[in-house]
Amino acid sequence: MNEIALLQTTPLFTGLSAEALAGLLARLGAARRSYARGAVLVQAGAPNRSVGVVLAGHIEAARLAPDGRALPITRMGPGGVFGDVLGGSSLSSPVTVTACENCEVLLIPYQRLLQPEGPAGQQVLQNLVRTISDKYFLLARRVDLLLLHSLRAKAASYLLAEAERAGQNTFRIPLTRSQLAGYLNCDRSALSRELGRMQREGLIDTYRSSFKLLDPDALRKLTQ
Repeated sequence: MNEIALLQTTPLFTGLSAEALAGLLARLGAARRSYARGAVLVQAGAPNRSVGVVLAGHIEAARLAPDGRALPITRMGPGGVFGDVLGGSSLSSPVTVTACENCEVLLIPYQRLLQPEGPAGQQVLQNLVRTISDKYFLLARRVDLLLLHSLRAKAASYLLAEAERAGQNTFRIPLTRSQLAGYLNCDRSALSRELGRMQREGLIDTYRSSFKLLDPDALRKLTQ
């Protein structure tokens, strides 16, 4: 997939023709940047004034916990959009975004997006507002998950949400087991034990990052 075609699939540039998008990127001053594995794209405590789109590779956003652990917020690959929520804020970024591997991203000055020119610019501004709203609801869902009292309930809630996102009961999650433990704010060993018990009880089937929900109704009851 070429770069323009990839960008057209993102929530930020959906609805734009290839010609309109190419012209808009030039007017916005979009710049392509390469990062080596481990490089920091956005530093927690520093301002971020750009919206980024991953063109190749993967990145991860994480927040530092009081005990020093990095709690993963999200991981994204080609087509992933980051900085859209924080780029317009006067506050510093609460998260650090790093390259999980060698990657390339497209960086766009946030203020340019807020000063749209022509129909294409207006469309992107509407898309930006929609993506921010969508991420707000995803954050609310994360908070609801963390408020659940048991690890089993948290794991069930997460897996049900991922199945809904995939549109089927067999799916792969975008996190490693360690990253999932961080996302659920629990110990990795405890998570592995709980998933093992859920598998033995016939609730799920799992291998590494692949899952199959065998009894979704029973999993839903766990989250109530």
